[in-house]
Amino acid sequence: MSMGISGANQVIADTQSPVLSVSGLTTSFIREREWIPVVRNVSFDIAPRETVAIVGESGSGKSVTALSIMRLIPKESGRIEGRVTLAGRELLALPEADMKDIRGNDVAMIFQEPMTSLNPVLTIGFQIAEALVQHRGLSRVAAEAETIRLLDRVRIPAAKARFHEHPHRFSGGMRQRVMIAMALACKPKLLIADEPTTALDVTIQAQILELLKELQREEGMSILFITHDMGVVAEIADRTVVMYGGQAVETDAIARIFAAPAHNYTRALLAAVPRLGSMDGRARPMRFPIVDKVTGTSDEPAETPDTVSTAERPLLEVAGLTTRFPIRSGLFGKVSGRVHAVENVSFTLRAGETLALVGESGCGKSTTGRSILKLTEPDAGTVLIDGQDVLAMNGRTLRDFRKHMQIVFQDPFASLNPRMSVGTAIAAPLLANGLATASQARDKVADLLVRVGLTADMAARFPHEFSGGQRQRICIARALALGPKLIVADEAVSALDVSVKAQVVNLMLDLQAGMGLAYLFISHDIAVVERMSHRVAVMYLGEIVEIGPRASVFGNPQHPYTKKLMAAVPVPDPSRRGTRREAANDEIRSPVRAPDYQPPVRQYREVSPGHVVQVWGEEWSADN
Repeated sequence: MSMGISGANQVIADTQSPVLSVSGLTTSFIREREWIPVVRNVSFDIAPRETVAIVGESGSGKSVTALSIMRLIPKESGRIEGRVTLAGRELLALPEADMKDIRGNDVAMIFQEPMTSLNPVLTIGFQIAEALVQHRGLSRVAAEAETIRLLDRVRIPAAKARFHEHPHRFSGGMRQRVMIAMALACKPKLLIADEPTTALDVTIQAQILELLKELQREEGMSILFITHDMGVVAEIADRTVVMYGGQAVETDAIARIFAAPAHNYTRALLAAVPRLGSMDGRARPMRFPIVDKVTGTSDEPAETPDTVSTAERPLLEVAGLTTRFPIRSGLFGKVSGRVHAVENVSFTLRAGETLALVGESGCGKSTTGRSILKLTEPDAGTVLIDGQDVLAMNGRTLRDFRKHMQIVFQDPFASLNPRMSVGTAIAAPLLANGLATASQARDKVADLLVRVGLTADMAARFPHEFSGGQRQRICIARALALGPKLIVADEAVSALDVSVKAQVVNLMLDLQAGMGLAYLFISHDIAVVERMSHRVAVMYLGEIVEIGPRASVFGNPQHPYTKKLMAAVPVPDPSRRGTRREAANDEIRSPVRAPDYQPPVRQYREVSPGHVVQVWGEEWSADN
């Protein structure tokens, strides 16, 4: 049996039987009266206290493998073959009643999106206590006490007071902690974590990973961790199973996987992983290396050409931008507070330049982008594009001017009409603005599809016929249709697999070099930002706390929040796995203020040419 890389795990693997043994697992789904295998002949073991990661892109079979182990594949449409043994007990042969007892008791599972796993009408305390009553036979009083202990264990602040709160009152990171508490309620032998950190900000992700490692040390449980992020794999796994096309193409200790990957697909995954610090000494953005998944051949990326305009006046000038949302309550809708989403934000952006806005969810990044395009009405400030005041425009004037500024959203499927062919979607802005005839629009669509790396004949297809990365390329093509000067990319690559993310980033850099586009690149992925930006602005609670050239901000971060963000980025280096980080339980503070709140006047200092940092006070003490 393969062994983990840590000494403790090695001894255990040598002396004890595996907690979980999967042999020849094949899962098929019926389609048009034919069984189609989506997981084929997968085998691996998990030793006591060991963490095994299943890694691969969307559609590789990772989650289906986990659902098959739990026997959560519908019998009407799915079929599971092979052997799955838990502590010597064959799961696939058990009656469903016995399997129900194992789920949540001996094997627990946490999913990617906790809000879909929690009942929104029940309190989180009741939901955890219910598992304790059902599986451990505790009384309601004892279950409540144990639930509070579990919430304390996963570092939910004021656990006793929050026992009776509903899921919507918790942030994404705190909801994931609730799911971990629920999973641990019955002290399982095996925890299956299916993409548990993918939807989380980088700082919250670091907290969850550290929490899982600490709980594993204390509880002695084994973990099957499913992800597409090789940086996360390096942080948490002892061994890795690499899946591609429903098959396990490589299985090895994590150190060997990273040092000498045997399969071309593994090499392609590793090559696409953004590594913070890889841009040291480079002034301009740089394309990702792309490794062919079949042949293993790789291109040699170079720095992109210098595209930043030297014109005296920037393309985009933002000054004192402020956007607040009123909170109304009571019978007459009186304003009881305001969300200070964007507070006195100022910056410039030149043609051919990429300015990245980074920060956690809720910091005001997306609202800043939407306010600049006047998709959200700001309360104050000025936004000039080519010297023209966007915020002063209305009606037809604004609609006509919007051809100079476009936006690409995070979820491409939600951005496209499922009943409209992609060719029609791309042609729509051309026809709506009277910029082309139907024949000219068809030619333009064909040209745009080729430009974004697709083919002209794809214009007749519908969104569901494309992968996530292809759909994002279609959204980029639609944004380019009107020949804009500025594109706001709002988390445009966050939902993509690592290799697809690299391809889309490379496409954006190529388009910028060829067309002189200016990008406002909104993201919480610091490593990707380092790869593609010229300048970086760090946002916290609606304010820019640090801004400057990318090399200066990342090479010499000054603000404590910038340092916190950078320290949380997972490093794809297994040798650093033993480095223990504190699993802080702090969340981003609330931007809600009283109706009469007046924000303080901020002071800034220049660290180096163009690198400016907000002067911070006691709120950023050493223990923040």
